[in-house]
Amino acid sequence: MIKNKTKIPVEKKETLKSTRDGFGQGMVELAEKNSQVVALCADLTESLRLNKFAEKYPERFIQVGIAEQNMIGVAAGLAIRGKIPFAASFAVFSPGRTWEQIRDSVCYSDLPVIIVGGHTGLNVGEDGYTQQGLEDLALMRVLPNMTIVSPVDFEETRKAVHALSVLGKPAYLRLTRKKSLSITDKNTPFEIGKANVIKNGNDITIIGSGPILAEAIKATKNIDNSISIEIINLHTIKPLDISTIIKSLQKTKAFITIEEHQLMGGVYSAILESLANDKNGGKLVALPHKALGLKDSFGESGKAVELWKKHNLDSSSIEKTIQTVLEWKND
Repeated sequence: MIKNKTKIPVEKKETLKSTRDGFGQGMVELAEKNSQVVALCADLTESLRLNKFAEKYPERFIQVGIAEQNMIGVAAGLAIRGKIPFAASFAVFSPGRTWEQIRDSVCYSDLPVIIVGGHTGLNVGEDGYTQQGLEDLALMRVLPNMTIVSPVDFEETRKAVHALSVLGKPAYLRLTRKKSLSITDKNTPFEIGKANVIKNGNDITIIGSGPILAEAIKATKNIDNSISIEIINLHTIKPLDISTIIKSLQKTKAFITIEEHQLMGGVYSAILESLANDKNGGKLVALPHKALGLKDSFGESGKAVELWKKHNLDSSSIEKTIQTVLEWKND
């Protein structure tokens, strides 16, 4: 196979960082600029990388303990009083355990509370299914007034923290634990609701959300150079940038979606729903395509790479999927 020569910025292995690291960095930066920013956590301060924030701004940090539902209520109250609260826990606990409070206390009143869900996806690995947030996008997508951001890397997460702080609406920030390649840099544009085309192509479109997109980039490097692949970083799940997706699919006529989440209610569902309800996108639903993610199953304990492989989310599986979809397209 001829190596794909397209260059996508990546960091060296020794400088890998996680999106939760980007969250921690962004929170400290933001607090320095805006005295109204406060952080709440449910006994997971270090895991959510809020320890530096808590040390530097103890008067603006609230440790609620293992009381996630109460945390959302406190955050809503702070928002009413003009604060900008970031309420953080593992996604299986919030929004998993706090959905009612998010619905009634935050979304119904359209309050600017940013819910932060960590430990999402299979990359949590050996912690097992109880800690792997794989249903959070579905829970949050259904809520009116909710914005959902799933950053691809450290730098994009840092930017997302700043952007969400001035959004003025309920929002959900999805974080991962595993350190990953940098796809973006300080000069890469970031706008909530605007997807980024990080690689142009003509034969097939890959649409991914979160750090798992790095596996797709690895896969493209092993694809024959004659195959032209477009890659879209869909960092905002809601509102969905359907116009960028439609423009790409009208060109490539085939696509793959990639997510560390249940296929039902996640990125794939969001894309198909939006295409089917758009006058320019309805016919595109029938294009040759495959969705990669969890198919109505729980996660389990194991190394991240093993779990990715089992669910066809590793680079070698994605490479095979690209070939399969292209065969369908050319039949």
